Amino acid sequence: MGHSTASTPSRLRQPELEAEFNRSPSLGYEPTAEVGFIRCLEHGYPTPLARWHCHEEYEFHIITTTSGKTFVGDWIGPFEPGHVVLCGPRLPHNWISLDVPPEGVEKRDLVIQFRHAPIEKACQSIPELMEVMPLLERARHGIEFFGFSHLGQEHWKIIKAAKGMRRFAAFLAFMTDLTRWSDYRLLSSARMQGMDNDDELDQINAIVNRITENVAQPITAADVAAELGMSESRFSRFFRRATGNTFTDFVNHVRINQACQLLMNSDQYITNICYAVGFNNVANFNRRFLEIKGTTPSEFRKQAESRFGGSSS
Repeated sequence: MGHSTASTPSRLRQPELEAEFNRSPSLGYEPTAEVGFIRCLEHGYPTPLARWHCHEEYEFHIITTTSGKTFVGDWIGPFEPGHVVLCGPRLPHNWISLDVPPEGVEKRDLVIQFRHAPIEKACQSIPELMEVMPLLERARHGIEFFGFSHLGQEHWKIIKAAKGMRRFAAFLAFMTDLTRWSDYRLLSSARMQGMDNDDELDQINAIVNRITENVAQPITAADVAAELGMSESRFSRFFRRATGNTFTDFVNHVRINQACQLLMNSDQYITNICYAVGFNNVANFNRRFLEIKGTTPSEFRKQAESRFGGSSS
């Protein structure tokens, strides 16, 4: 699922990497010659496109199949079908599916990409477009929209099928609905700017995948630093610059999010869940859970049962 650097120059900047993907319709992109500043994309999983990365375009993202972990800036959380996010320019992001069959899935993501400059420039002579600017400002943190999946998919289909002025008109209708949608939350607490160095992005991508897919595996910053040939202090600075989190906080967030899924979707004892997600004592697990979620594991399970009508094994 990560992107191999074997076919990529070792110091390729990320926008150039995105351009390389853009010239590859086999990965789901529309050919550059056939689109203007609005681009539609759909892809399955795994794919080289699903990696810790960033780019200059805004990216509207709908997950249609599978569930797993979302990473947007310094935010980490779960996703499932119907998950909808708008990411701003240069905001690092990735979706890692954790329930994929061995053969993969043919379709997982519906995406609309567009650039800031044409909209900003058009606002100077078309005042009506100014309505969208607050939305674009919020998108620099990443925005998750609730209840928008069905409408978003309909918009995606219409935009995808249209060309020229009809595509632009369809895009404006889409942005109008998105701008006026009131049920949303901002994700990343920091307005992060992703790294340009593709080697570093690949390193972060590999680390994020490793933590997410082996949540119970003991792992320390010192271990990873040694593997990368860095001092621990240098690695800590490198990791925080890339993800907005310290290494320990990042690992704890991933583990607590996995614990939440087990609390909601299984009848396992809390003690068993504690060890299953990589904590080595219950007191530390309870402390970190309260710190991150603002409630205890047992209260979280009670709230989940009240909201969702009981857990399922």
